[in-house]
Amino acid sequence: MKILLAEDDPLLGELVAHMLKKKASYHVDWVTGGEDAYDYALASSYDVLVLDWMMPGGDGTAICRRLRKEGYKGAVLMLTAKDTLQDRIDGLDSGADDYLVKPFEIDELLARLRALSRRNFAPIHEETARIRGLELHRTSQTVHRGEERIQLSPREFQLFDLLVQNQGLVLTREVIFDRIWGFDADVNLKTIDATIKLLRKKLGISEPDSFIQSVRGVGYRLEH
Repeated sequence: MKILLAEDDPLLGELVAHMLKKKASYHVDWVTGGEDAYDYALASSYDVLVLDWMMPGGDGTAICRRLRKEGYKGAVLMLTAKDTLQDRIDGLDSGADDYLVKPFEIDELLARLRALSRRNFAPIHEETARIRGLELHRTSQTVHRGEERIQLSPREFQLFDLLVQNQGLVLTREVIFDRIWGFDADVNLKTIDATIKLLRKKLGISEPDSFIQSVRGVGYRLEH
């Protein structure tokens, strides 16, 4: 998961960024001001924005309203020490999708991030993607090679589509597991390796020459 953390407290910001990377292997960009948060949010694609309410250069609610006005559709989680009912209402009315009061436990933050990531905030991708002679059709959730339809299970299709959407990027096993199964699923990380093996077989690609590449000890990458 890719997170933008906007927190001006250097100790808290460093701690949260470190724990998100260590405990969940998330990619975290950390900024300390509102203007930077606004610029980063529009310049890159994040799964969740974590915005502190009080920041120099524009507080979290102002940045959230500004982003929503610009058409930003991504998930936003607001962090704040303000905990009255009206504060919560104001935070959600600014366009935030969730609200977490300081101080908080890192495990609760992780749970809220997982919940937000499972919601479909992302814009709809083109229905058809083409790679290496294969056509992936998102509406029908099918894959074709010419006139041949390749039979994939729903999980195999979701995994292939996730790799296609992130061509050239290394996706960790933890990120894949979170996106496709969810961390509360009653399976383990080895399930990913087994699903990749079946996916390669059904797509008719051998592992040594596979464009679905294993990154030892990390995860998988789909080559362009």
